[in-house]
Amino acid sequence: MRLPRTAHTDRPWRIHEIAGDFRVEDVWDLPTPGGPDDLARLVDQFRNGTGERVASPVGRALFAIRWKLGALLGWDGPADGVGTRVESLRDRLPQDLREGASGPDLSSFPFTSVYQTHDEWAAEMANRTVHGVLHIGWVEDADGAGGYHGRMAVLVKPNGLFGTLYMAAIKPFRYLGVYPAMIRGIGRAWEAGRADSGAP
Repeated sequence: MRLPRTAHTDRPWRIHEIAGDFRVEDVWDLPTPGGPDDLARLVDQFRNGTGERVASPVGRALFAIRWKLGALLGWDGPADGVGTRVESLRDRLPQDLREGASGPDLSSFPFTSVYQTHDEWAAEMANRTVHGVLHIGWVEDADGAGGYHGRMAVLVKPNGLFGTLYMAAIKPFRYLGVYPAMIRGIGRAWEAGRADSGAP
């Protein structure tokens, strides 16, 4: 379920300390019911690429078109990534986060982990269009019954006017063809993992 930006900005996440110059683009609740200590399992699911990245044919086609355009137009070269065009957010971390677990990099998406805590994980990517952050938080269910679930926020810093126009152009495709299918895929992979582990 898509949520208002305040569902992310009103929580005391550590990401606010290092990404104040990024805007919150999207916030989604994830269909990943669990207990208070299950964020690490969700992060492992992202790391291992369990389930399809985008489960719908339309979503997969959109991703294929995007990567093809990026290759043709040179949007995704090494000179435009984290540590080259932009500095890594790891360089901004306060000491306790810098000395803590960084979390895993992703194989199915071009994201490098920034930090991981008990209830929060952040990873970043950059190309010629944008510097982006994937933030996964682990939150208590609103009904107060003791359950928890994941919440995904996408934070972005567009690269100038070109990046701003690019983000505006892809917005309808993200909402119609990418996010809903991706979130359904995350939920299916989570349920499959729960069944495999014998979790209730």
